[in-house]
Amino acid sequence: MVITISSRSPRLRPLAAAMILAAVPLAGPTLAQDAKPALLPAPVAPVPPLFDKAAIDTALGELDGIVEDAMARTGVPGIAVGVVYRDEVVYAKGFGVREIGKPGAIDPETVFMLASVSKPIASTIVAKLVGDGLIDWHDPVVEHNPDFALSDPYVTENATFVDLLSHRSGLRTGAGDLLEDLGFDRDYILARLDQQPLEPFRATYQYSNFGYTEGGIAAAVAAGMSWEDLADKVLFGPAAMTTASYRHADYLAHEDRARIHARLPDGTWVARYDRQPDAEAPAGGASASLNDMLRFVRLQLADGMLDGVRLIDEAALVSPHVPQVIPHEPRSAANRAGFYGLGWNVSYDDEGRSRISHSGAFNLGTATNVLLMPGEDLGVVTLTNGRPIGVAEAIGAAFVDVAQNGHQTVEWVSFIGGAFEQMDAAAAPAVDYSDVPADPTPARDLDAYAGTYQNSYYGPLTVSASGDTLSMTMGPEAAPTTFALSHFDGDTFSFETIGENANGLAGAIFDVDSGVPASGVVLDFYDVNGLGTFTRE
Repeated sequence: MVITISSRSPRLRPLAAAMILAAVPLAGPTLAQDAKPALLPAPVAPVPPLFDKAAIDTALGELDGIVEDAMARTGVPGIAVGVVYRDEVVYAKGFGVREIGKPGAIDPETVFMLASVSKPIASTIVAKLVGDGLIDWHDPVVEHNPDFALSDPYVTENATFVDLLSHRSGLRTGAGDLLEDLGFDRDYILARLDQQPLEPFRATYQYSNFGYTEGGIAAAVAAGMSWEDLADKVLFGPAAMTTASYRHADYLAHEDRARIHARLPDGTWVARYDRQPDAEAPAGGASASLNDMLRFVRLQLADGMLDGVRLIDEAALVSPHVPQVIPHEPRSAANRAGFYGLGWNVSYDDEGRSRISHSGAFNLGTATNVLLMPGEDLGVVTLTNGRPIGVAEAIGAAFVDVAQNGHQTVEWVSFIGGAFEQMDAAAAPAVDYSDVPADPTPARDLDAYAGTYQNSYYGPLTVSASGDTLSMTMGPEAAPTTFALSHFDGDTFSFETIGENANGLAGAIFDVDSGVPASGVVLDFYDVNGLGTFTRE
């Protein structure tokens, strides 16, 4: 069994969720109990099939119950599940509703936000350009997009498509994500990645949405068109994926679309938010129906063929499906190794069978999973319209478990859900700003904090005093966000965080050591990688 969860910043639990590999027992050679085991099992050639059509039929017969049980346990409002076996769609069904409290039912044509399942779609699009000879996987991206820049000139000059699409450029997990939460657009965010510190190039794995986006955009520049148009031209159009798009406006235009749902502390679900992912489109901005995702899965399992027509060069599609980097150090000698390809998680069982998967997760309300077993000609797609709590991964894992063993050997919803609960717990802020001291040091006159503060990464921050209230405004000039500031203790105030990475109250710590007025302020929530200090003009 293998389950890999990113241990990155707890604020970025959606990214950690995207890195869960399908956690299903993988069969291997069996040794007699009285035999002395070898250090490594002898290879089996040819590799026997893990299960046959009868086993798939058994799992299909259980799938309705698997989904219905997951919904009953968790209350997730809507789910669409599909299975491809031997290039045939053998199951495609919707459950629940598009929006809680409203009658519209989920069906195979309902359009879902895919979140990070956008990544394997993006690497397939780039593979098309590689197969056509327009680019090579190992081209430095700056050769195709001169605007690309990171903080180390050597990395800027040498980072390739493989480096960016496998998260080994050195950009830290979540680089740029908080700018997106504030509403900055793609150009602004990518232009500021050169302020982000880097981990060792090609020696570390760091899950970076905007690093991945840089790779997609460089491919689009090489093709002479926008990313969104490139996707339509080379994949969605030729594959007849008629609902698929990397434009959020296209998702919103579908009447038959799944609204995203947040989960309240009492366990109830609410369609409270819209999630605008256009800035990170190659990494998280795609939307599509289940039927279209099943066409995508057929394309992957058939090595670039679909309905008898070659759409993607087979050799070019190999690189996304094979390991490019090890995401983390093994936790123990018994832990099965997991890898990352180009937009895919990759793992192997003891006999060399590959398993390829990716999850997508928006904390504001969507969770998706695609699981491929190429040697078995099997693919499972699960799309949900609820925040990530492990349901999408659990359904795919349970299906394969039943196919392999005839029944579920693990209670998958609870098992994987527990991993997500741990990530949620780890996401709590370091300081509990809701726990105001019983006898706090009083604040100074609020005018001592008011003024404009500069930051080269986030842009200007304006702090305003009005009577006995204090607020701050930051974000893109055309649509800034104003935060109410509540006194916590001394020169520290609290504010409510916003966006995909919100985690409750955060602190605004004003620097008055040099006297009044305050010379600066640190926003601890935005101080990821030391970028959250704002200095008075």
